[in-house]
Amino acid sequence: MKLQCDVEVVNRQLPTYGMKARGKGTRAVLSIGKQMDKTSQRSNVCMLICTAKDRAGSKYKLKGNIEKFFTWFVEEGKATVRLKEPAVDICLSKADPNSLKSFLSAARLADRGSETSSLPLSTLTPVRARDVEQPKKKLSILSKKDYPLTSNFPYSLEQLQVSWCKLTRVDMRMLSLKALCVLDLSSNHIKKLPATIGDLGCLSQLNLRNNHLESFSEALCLSTLQKTLQSLDLSHNRLRSLPKEFCQLRELVTFKVDDNQLVCLPFNIGRLSKLRFLSAAHNQLSALPTDFRKLSLENLDLFGNPFIQPNPLDHTIKLTFPLPLQEIASRAVVNQRIVFGPQHIPAHLCRDLEVAKTCHCGQVCISLYIQSSVSMNLHQVSHTVVLVDDMGGTDAPVHQYFCSLTCYSHFLDSSLQRGVR
Repeated sequence: MKLQCDVEVVNRQLPTYGMKARGKGTRAVLSIGKQMDKTSQRSNVCMLICTAKDRAGSKYKLKGNIEKFFTWFVEEGKATVRLKEPAVDICLSKADPNSLKSFLSAARLADRGSETSSLPLSTLTPVRARDVEQPKKKLSILSKKDYPLTSNFPYSLEQLQVSWCKLTRVDMRMLSLKALCVLDLSSNHIKKLPATIGDLGCLSQLNLRNNHLESFSEALCLSTLQKTLQSLDLSHNRLRSLPKEFCQLRELVTFKVDDNQLVCLPFNIGRLSKLRFLSAAHNQLSALPTDFRKLSLENLDLFGNPFIQPNPLDHTIKLTFPLPLQEIASRAVVNQRIVFGPQHIPAHLCRDLEVAKTCHCGQVCISLYIQSSVSMNLHQVSHTVVLVDDMGGTDAPVHQYFCSLTCYSHFLDSSLQRGVR
C-alpha cells in the first residue's frame, strides 16, 4: 500500500521547547509494509515515509502505536495520524481522497494487529526521484498514441488538454479531477456531454471546439457551472439550438459558438450581464432576440449569418380578442413584479413567465403578442464589432414584440414618419 501526498511530521514536544512546526508539507511517498526486527527476529508492520531529501525514508511502527486518526477533511485529501512512540503527528495533505481513505484503512488494520495476509503491504524500499516530484498541475495530450489507457490522470491537475485523440465521449476519469480549472477537449469526435461535467466545482474554462456536438444539455446549465464557468468555446460543432436555461451561466465572460447551425440565440441572452466577448459567426441566424439589447460587450462577431432585412410591415400576429384571463393575470404578475415560483403556481406557468416578452411600450406580453423586427446598430451593445457582411454593415435585425394592436400601430406610425424624413 503506497500513497503520494505532502507530509509534515510534527513533533508534539516542540512547543515544550518554545518551537513550532513550519506548517508546510514536503512531497513524499508513504508505504506500509513488513520490516524484520534484528533484535527479536520478528517482522513488524511499519510505515515508511520517503522524500526527495531522504529517499531511503524514515520508518514508524504501526501495531498498537497509533493514538488517533484525524479525518475531518479526508474528502479534501487531508488527514493526520497521531503516533504514540515517537510522539509525532504525521500530517497528510494534497492526497487523492480515495487513495487516502484506502491508506488510512490499511494503517488502522495494521494498528489493530490484523493478519498480514489481509493487509495490502508493499516492499519498504527507497523511492525513485520522480516518485517524490511535486504534483503535476498541467498536462497536454495531443495524439492518440500518448493517451493514457491503463494509468489515471494525475489527481492534482488544474489544466488538462486532450486534443486530436479521436475521443467519441468524455473520459469519466477526467471528471474525478476536482482541482480542474481548465478543460480543453477540442478537435475530437465528441457527440454528447455527460451532465457530470457540472460536478467539476472549479471549472472556469471549457473548450469543446471542433467536435461533433449536437446539443448542450439543460443539466449542465443548471449545474455548479453557473458559479464557475467564465469561458466556453463551442465553435465548429453541429448545434442547432441552445436551451433557454443556457442564460443561467451568468459568470460567462467569453462565449464562442462560430460555425454551427444555430437558427437563434437564447431568448434571455441579456441575463448574461458579465459577457464581454461573443462570437457567433457563420450560423443560420435570421434575427437577434430582443433581449440582445441588454448586453454590454467589448467584442462582437456575427459575420456570415443570413440576417433578413427588417420590414416593419412584416409581422406575426398571435393575439386573440378579448385576451384570455390567464394572459391578463400573467402579464399583471410580471408587470407588478409579483414574486412567483413553483410553490405558488403550477410549474408550466412559471416557465411561461420566465420567457415574458417586453413590448415596445415597456409592458410585457406572455403567449399572445405581435412580433416584428427592427434594425439595430451593433455598436449600441459592443465597443468593437466585426462587420456583419461583405458590404461593411454593422446593423442587424432584432425581434420586437407588441402587447396590443394599439402599440403596433404607434410603432408603424413612427416608422413611417422616420421614413418620410
